[in-house]
This record gives sequence, C-alpha cells and structure tokens, in this order.
Amino acid sequence: MGKASVILYITVGILVLFLVSYSPKKKSHHHHHNNQHHRLKLRSSFNFKPTRHDPIPFDPLVADMERRREDKEWERQYTDHSHPELASPAPGQESQPEWEEFMDAEDYLNDEEKFNVTDRLISLFPKIDVSPLDGYVTESELTEWNVQSSAKEVMHRSQRDMDVHDRNKDGFISFSEYEPPSWARDSGNYSFGYDIGWWKEEHFNASDANGDGLLNLTEFNDFLHPADTKNPKLLLWLCKEEVRERDSDKDGKIGFDEFYHGLFDSVRSYEEDNHNATHPYHDLPEGPAKQLFAQLDKDGDGYLSDVELLPVISKIHPTEHYYAKEQADYIISKADSDKDGRLTLAEMIEHPYVFYSAIFDEDDTDDDYGLHDEFR
Repeated sequence: MGKASVILYITVGILVLFLVSYSPKKKSHHHHHNNQHHRLKLRSSFNFKPTRHDPIPFDPLVADMERRREDKEWERQYTDHSHPELASPAPGQESQPEWEEFMDAEDYLNDEEKFNVTDRLISLFPKIDVSPLDGYVTESELTEWNVQSSAKEVMHRSQRDMDVHDRNKDGFISFSEYEPPSWARDSGNYSFGYDIGWWKEEHFNASDANGDGLLNLTEFNDFLHPADTKNPKLLLWLCKEEVRERDSDKDGKIGFDEFYHGLFDSVRSYEEDNHNATHPYHDLPEGPAKQLFAQLDKDGDGYLSDVELLPVISKIHPTEHYYAKEQADYIISKADSDKDGRLTLAEMIEHPYVFYSAIFDEDDTDDDYGLHDEFR
C-alpha cells in the first residue's frame, strides 16, 4: 500500500470518526431507530438443493455465523434421514444448545457493543476497494467481493456433501458412491430446470475433467454447480440437457419454434437484466430471435445442435458472477447518495442495512435499506 493510499484511508477514517463523534445523540437515536425497524436476522431456513440461489453474504463474519447454523440444520436433516436411530437423544440426556458459540445470534448482531455495523464497514471497506485502490467501491470491485464470498459458500457446501458421499474416505467420489439425495428421489427427478439426467452417469462422466473415473473436490463442486464450470465436457453436457428438455418433437435438435418459445426468452431476459433494459422481452417481434438463431446456427441447417448452444449456455444458466453483479448493482442503487455510480465509505455508513439485509424477493418493499430485513 503506497503513501498516498495510507494517507487517504487515514483521512477518511478521521472524517468518519469526526462525523460519528460530532452528533452522538443523533447517532444513538438513528441506531435505535434502525434496530427497531431493521433488526438483523440470520437465515432460519435452508434449502439444500444444489441449484438454489440465496443472497450472497456481504460480511464474512456473518457468513461464518450462518454457515455454522446451516451446518447444524444440515447435520440434523442428514441424521434424521440416514441414521434415524441417532436422531433422538438418549432418555435423560439433555440436548446440546443449537449454537454453542452464539446462543442468541440475533442479539449478538444487534448489540452495538459486540457487533458495531459502522466499525464492520470501516474494516471491510479497504478489503473491497482494491482495484484500483482509490477510496471508492465500484460495481466491479463489489462484484468481485461477492464472487469471492459466493465461491467460499459454494465450496463449503460441496465439501460437506463430499464428506458424506465419500464412503471409503479417499478424498474422491466414485459414481457408485454417489446416491441422489432424498429430495431428488422423492420429487421424481422433476424439481428444477435441467433435471433430466441430472443424477445419471453421463453427468458424472462429464464432470470428471481428467477422466480418471473419480471426482475430486473441484470436479464434484462442478458436478453440483455445472453453470460455473470451466470444464468444456460439462458445459457441453449442459447444452445436451437443454436440447433434451426443449426438443418437443424429439428429433434431437432445436428448431426455431422450440428456440423461440423458451430459450430465447431466457437469453433475452439475461441480457436485459445485464443492460438494465426497460422493454419487456416477451413483447419483442420474432426478428431479434431469428437473428440470434441464425448467428448460432453455424452449419446453416435450420436447427441448433448441442454444440451450437455453447455460446449462450451461460445466459440460459447464469453463473455466480451474474448473481454477484446483480447484487452489486442493487446495493449501489440503494446506497449511492450522490448517484455517481460508486460508493464512498461515508455512503456505506449512511446506509448500513443495505449491506446487512439486502435480499431479492418479488414481494419487495422499497425502503431506505433493502428489500427485506432478513437473511434467508
């Protein structure tokens, strides 16, 4: 860190402390008001399907607390399903507290002496403002912060799944070791988007990047989250699944009508979300769809094969980067007081609950701090 950067952060720090100390009564009232109406809550329910997308946690400390709670709930569900004989404690034995480290997690988060949101933002700001280090948090910096946070969350869950399925404890998953979770079996294999063949050997083999018949942690993580893979075999498998799902006349390829009713909507929706377009994609004429279809149809046979879907597969199945950018855009739109497209530390401190309760939900209430006041 250069001298200019050090001076910059010292100056900003002094300014923040001055602002905080200048009006202690106002700050105290403001804090009480926010606590009353925007009480921080950890997620209390968890969906363990691999394709879900929760809001990406902003603060690593809160993320760690949520992971502990999620692990507890996951262990309980796993025990209930796989080892019901262990589910109930022995007679007379007191059950362990749900969360030993933080018995009352929400009280911990909302106690200014223990978890001071302003102090947390001051400590996190220089970790986000890195490229370039200039005293502003930009969309790209916040997106990268979210991507890193999301990757840690995803890998944590994959490791937890791997620990269960790796029966011989050799650090690898074989196809025979992997068994679909109960929700996949109970749902008849039709519970989410690219479900057909999800648990089949073709998917497993596509995830096996080095072809050794086993999945290491990276390959197993890709198996659970194929949209984020760099493995070309797995991306092609995703395209094949898309063809199978959309191919209503079962000719093994996608005609224009099959493309226009479904796939084009997904691509267009992705592009409009990414470019903040205002016109609804479903009102567009067929022209743009025909144009994109022609661009993808490299051999000009009037149909799209699985290989020809590769250029748009990341728009049909958005990556973590897409969600990270979406959340960064939302946060900046709420906290950017002077509307210059970037955040200062002062702006972040002025809107603390944007960072500690931002969540995407259709039933949104447009207030100062976020769509909802609760982690999920």
